[in-house]
Amino acid sequence: MLSKIKAFWRGVRHLSGDDAYERYLRHHAAHHQADIALSKAAFFKQWQDEKWNGIKRCC
Repeated sequence: MLSKIKAFWRGVRHLSGDDAYERYLRHHAAHHQADIALSKAAFFKQWQDEKWNGIKRCC
């Protein structure tokens, strides 16, 4: 039962984007070892900038 709850919680975190920094760190460690990873604050600032820059409406 506990494993099902943990799996559900992981799914919720993934869908909400709450685990985005952890996923970024895993990807960075696997593919960009020569570069320095962003701090958590820098990562979320970059994520917010990419999300909200530019026109985000239909008309």
